[in-house]
Amino acid sequence: MLSLGAIGFTAPWLLTALAALPVLWLLLRVVPPAPTRRRFPGVALLLGLRDAETQSDKTPWWLLLLRMLAVAALIFAFAGPILNPQPRENGRGPLLVLIDATWADADSWQQSMARVEQTVEEAGRAGRSVAVVAATDLPPGPPVFRSADSVMPGLASVQPAAWGPQPGAITAWARALDGSFSTFWLSDGLARDSRTGVLAALEERGPVRVFESPNGALALRPPVFDDGIIALDVLRARTDGERRLEIHARGLDPAGIERQLASGEAIFADGEGVAQLELSLPPELRNRVTRFEIGGVSSAGAVSLTDDALRRREVALIAGREEREGLQLLSPLHYLEQALEPSADLIQGSIDDILQANPDVIVLADVARVAEPAKVQEWVEKGGLLLRFAGPRLAAAGDSAAAAEDDPLLPVSLRAGGRSVGGAMSWGAPKSLQQFSEDSPFYGLTLPPDVRVSAQVLAQPGPDLSARTIAELTDGTPLVTRSRLGDGQVVLFHVTANAEWSSLPLSGLFVQMLKRLAVSSRTAHPDAEDLEGTVWQAAEIMDGFGHLEPAGTLPGIPGERIAEGQPGPDMQPGLYVGGDRRLAVNVAGPDTVLEPATWPARISVEGLGVVRETPLGGMFLTLALLLVVADIIGALALSGKLPRRTKPKRAGLAVALIAVLALGYAAPMRAQTAEDTSPPGDPVDETFAIAVTSDVVLGHVITGDTRLDDIARAGLDGLSQVLFTRTSIEPASPRGVNLETDELAFFPFLYWPVTTDQPIPSDEAYVRLNRYLRSGGMILFDTRDADLGGLGTQTPNGRKLQQLARPLDVPPLEPVPADHVLTRTFYLLQDFPGRFNSPEVWVEAAPPDAEQVEGMPFRNLNDGVTPIVIGGNDWGAAWATDGRGGALFPIGRGYAGERQRELAFRFGVNLIMHVLTGNYKSDQVHVPALLDRLGN
Repeated sequence: MLSLGAIGFTAPWLLTALAALPVLWLLLRVVPPAPTRRRFPGVALLLGLRDAETQSDKTPWWLLLLRMLAVAALIFAFAGPILNPQPRENGRGPLLVLIDATWADADSWQQSMARVEQTVEEAGRAGRSVAVVAATDLPPGPPVFRSADSVMPGLASVQPAAWGPQPGAITAWARALDGSFSTFWLSDGLARDSRTGVLAALEERGPVRVFESPNGALALRPPVFDDGIIALDVLRARTDGERRLEIHARGLDPAGIERQLASGEAIFADGEGVAQLELSLPPELRNRVTRFEIGGVSSAGAVSLTDDALRRREVALIAGREEREGLQLLSPLHYLEQALEPSADLIQGSIDDILQANPDVIVLADVARVAEPAKVQEWVEKGGLLLRFAGPRLAAAGDSAAAAEDDPLLPVSLRAGGRSVGGAMSWGAPKSLQQFSEDSPFYGLTLPPDVRVSAQVLAQPGPDLSARTIAELTDGTPLVTRSRLGDGQVVLFHVTANAEWSSLPLSGLFVQMLKRLAVSSRTAHPDAEDLEGTVWQAAEIMDGFGHLEPAGTLPGIPGERIAEGQPGPDMQPGLYVGGDRRLAVNVAGPDTVLEPATWPARISVEGLGVVRETPLGGMFLTLALLLVVADIIGALALSGKLPRRTKPKRAGLAVALIAVLALGYAAPMRAQTAEDTSPPGDPVDETFAIAVTSDVVLGHVITGDTRLDDIARAGLDGLSQVLFTRTSIEPASPRGVNLETDELAFFPFLYWPVTTDQPIPSDEAYVRLNRYLRSGGMILFDTRDADLGGLGTQTPNGRKLQQLARPLDVPPLEPVPADHVLTRTFYLLQDFPGRFNSPEVWVEAAPPDAEQVEGMPFRNLNDGVTPIVIGGNDWGAAWATDGRGGALFPIGRGYAGERQRELAFRFGVNLIMHVLTGNYKSDQVHVPALLDRLGN
């Protein structure tokens, strides 16, 4: 390729034809223009006369110039001109594309993968084999180099992880490589100790080129709650310049819909890598916060999940006897208040007032008879924790064994009397605690040697006593018992809450046991000692873009690993539960610091900018055509063939008109017509409303991906043509729908193709979407990934669909049943293929009491239209046609492929008929009954 500034030529040898232009000039000079003919009667007198000297006229210079320019433009057009030609990869041999693929890459992932695609394409043109490896998902062996064509389809499956490369694994893998190859290293821009060793190992195999985003990574440390203030540290890797970032607190509103609950601005000073934001939220609002995130940044590092460390639990304290005057240390609640006050909101009052406040925990210290036991039991069954401590009153109540056995607010039945040093059932000496068993929530806690128990209430022996015992003394006597009651639990300490019966309240073990029972909230990340011996189960995990998804059946994580706080493939960032406690594992920990990567001087670091090449051949051909048209007009003018009334100004106007028409013909055709060229953000006006309601207009959701939006529009256009020719429906041209600004009620049907890069709609957009679904509209969600797996398979588009649909009021779904009205609204269908042919298409599930009329295969669904249809068959591409009605995308091969396309159109017809007419086919089952009734 020859490059001249910003223009390159793919066939530069054709430019040698420009040397012939001077010869052409001379040839054209000797060819005179056609003479002007005028009828003059006197010419008859000159017939037969010959002039001894002849002289040819000259072609005007401006006409010669037009012709020269036309030929030059033609030569340039066939020379393959390209605007902004990109340098080609000149290396030889295999090419290894190493992508860090971490959370720091996620925010610029689209640009990163565009750069990778360009590199793979260049390698393919050069005939080089390529291997693509993600540093966070290393292959078990050496990379497999394949042709660029076979590598390209797999690039879509490469996604950033929510953790960084494991230092030991990536270094060992790089050192085990052999052979010669060059490396394209797409770095996430963060400093790591493993980079030096990996770079040295790769340079031994061949040259290394490094690319990274100039934006720099951003991260959030976990929030710290202290004295009513939430402190958030915001980190950045690149510290140049002042920068302002919006931090949002998100959580569930009382209706269970995730919303932005609060926000603030963090300001980075020039040269600073840490900015702090402080938020003051009321307890009710603070307890609803589930995550903090940096606005506008799609990265797991920009998200900080919250857990019990932020949510202060409300604990109600009730004592069974009054404090002794002047003896505060003997108060049943003194040690509980000291243990819980720093990390919980304490409530005191009557049981009625406490139940109205709906606390998380109710603590009863030596309460023998619970007031309003039915209400307390109902509160526990709904998820409350009732924590009881023994004492003289409860020991005395144990004399009524029958009453104790029937009390659901005690985990075990109690014996009459207690056990104490010197009593009837006495110990020779105070007893110490036994090591906690593995199934106890206290497992792993260190037992202080000075904890002694001198008295306790005793549990009645029974078959379930051992299962309900979670702490015991060295002689096997239960010390703490627990039982489940509905969704809640009842826990009983068989000793007092003060130091009368044991020294347990005086020890640090007492506070740790309360934390293990989730009575109090943690104000700091737990250390290995606190978590030793515990096992945590993942409830939700976070991907590299910061999106939460169900964890599924991942194995449990030991508490020691949780305490490390360093996420990896064995412990992904997310929310983990252990018993009644919840713990968040975030990308950034309390001590995380972001530093930019530093590379040796011999390594040149390039950006991710991809300048698209623009072919200019069509433009030069158009220019040549215009010049030829101008030459023709000029030659006609010189020869007198133009009408005499055509003045120069009018001739110039004609030339300009022809030029405009030629340019309009040569301009690339756009899928969008003039009727919807208004910006998406324009408010809906009366003209727009009339245009979309005067006819049936099908809409497609604008995703932000221009190519995908064009395909969606072409698909609905093709479907509209089929509806026009085969049914009584005559749709107008389809329109793109902006969920943020456009009124959805004008569109009976919305086609929503799913892509991983489309932004999440705002809360206001979801309000309109839910209103649209409730008012009879239908949305066809198309993940376009049926070739990769079904809806149950975790594909990137499938995960994106889950995220998009989470705030929607989606009804229960089921695969399309064989007797669903969608199978027969116009055509009789059993399959619903698109470009792919997966049978997994989901619609609203039929209610349990749906009628099944005897002898007829139609259900009575109350004439309701399913608001949601979900599939992955890429119907938009199957329906897409060009301006002449030809298919834009191939489907299968031969007759089978065309048959599949026909079935795709039939499914589209059934879908639109179902939207516009409801379940009119289902109503046909009532025709015999109606006729019979009319006959009577």
